[in-house]
Amino acid sequence: RQGSMSQFAARQTLMRNLRHYDVQRRRLVIERPMFHAGTRRTIKPWQVFLLVDQSGSMVSSVIHSAVTAACLWGLPGIRTHLVAFDTNVVDLTDNVQDPVELLMGVQLGGGTHIATAVAYAAERIDAPRRAIVVIVSDFYEGMAEHVLVDHVRALVAQGTIVLGLAALDEKADPAYDHALAARLVDAGAHVGAMTPGQLATWLAQRLK
Repeated sequence: RQGSMSQFAARQTLMRNLRHYDVQRRRLVIERPMFHAGTRRTIKPWQVFLLVDQSGSMVSSVIHSAVTAACLWGLPGIRTHLVAFDTNVVDLTDNVQDPVELLMGVQLGGGTHIATAVAYAAERIDAPRRAIVVIVSDFYEGMAEHVLVDHVRALVAQGTIVLGLAALDEKADPAYDHALAARLVDAGAHVGAMTPGQLATWLAQRLK
């Protein structure tokens, strides 16, 4: 297709796919070609990456996390990615029918590598200025904190909105690492404790 080839974004495609370079065959495997929008009227849909902390310290917040995910799932005009993490990252996007049931069924345990989950989302953003990375966590990071802070700062610098949703315990009281949350705010993130209703209002103001 001539139209598609004329919109092929060579530089962006190269940068996005460098990690797929085949050393033995000495060639780059293009898994995700990138294209420029054809006209100014072309509007990419918003992407929302919902990163849900499933580490052992989140046991008391699992219901709040699951309900929050349900509020964000399936919104019209938005591509939502559901990712659970502890020290590993599990993309649940293709398996979601009921976010609450799915997250409640995921076994909680292990440590916390928030930075790994944020990096996973960063690699899958198509249009940085139309993407929101939502981190549901208590922010007790198991990796070096500066790695997470650097990832968040890079996302904000490219125009991506980063929202940190503090964990709520059984009494709906915020339970999270305030010191790291403050560092993320300094890096450009929005961090706070929100009920699902407050979250919906916050998103409505930004998804325009």
